[in-house]
Amino acid sequence: MQQTPNSSPIGVVLVEDDVNFQNALIEAIGGAPDITLLSVVGTRAQGLLVLDQIQADVLLVDLGLPDGSGIDVIRAAHAKQPACNIMVSTTFGDEMHVMQSLEAGASGYLLKDSAPKNMLDEIRSLHGGGSPISPLIARQILMRFRHDDQAIAKPEPTSGKQRIALSAREQEVLEYITKGFTSDEIALLISISRHTVLTYVRRIYTKLEVKSKTEAIYEARNQGLLAQ
Repeated sequence: MQQTPNSSPIGVVLVEDDVNFQNALIEAIGGAPDITLLSVVGTRAQGLLVLDQIQADVLLVDLGLPDGSGIDVIRAAHAKQPACNIMVSTTFGDEMHVMQSLEAGASGYLLKDSAPKNMLDEIRSLHGGGSPISPLIARQILMRFRHDDQAIAKPEPTSGKQRIALSAREQEVLEYITKGFTSDEIALLISISRHTVLTYVRRIYTKLEVKSKTEAIYEARNQGLLAQ
């Protein structure tokens, strides 16, 4: 994207506690003449404070901040700076976080499974009126609406235990676990870090209310999440 003589750089504020991600994005933006990084903060409290100090064109927010949820920052930004375009950048891909973020005012939602340099185009797209959303998240949203339509047309009978819902990426990790792949192997297969894989595994265990791989596979099959 070429910057015209009369246009100002896109002003970005980053609320992110991952130092490695911070540094990578700072480096990427440093080579982009049409984007400038106005501020980088690492906590929910700092994110709320910076909204009173700096007017941003684009706000990038992680959800898992050390002192609370980035959704609070999104909600505050939407109220205080309605012209600011808000985009989530996170490892949280479950339906609850996605829907809460969009309802709070986010216009984009990206999973941290791509290089920070690729986010420059997403920042430009968001600032230009687009809504960048990771393919897995977009598919999940579509499936949510399809499910809602089906539920309206044909209500499902109630049962004693509600079936849990996994995000598309959690389902993918679960299926690899079932096939015997290690965390390192899964990370290579789906191009994410081992730490992110372990995060997905912990979420799967929490949702299934289990503490081991064997229990997770058994419970997932029992709930119809895996082929018998």
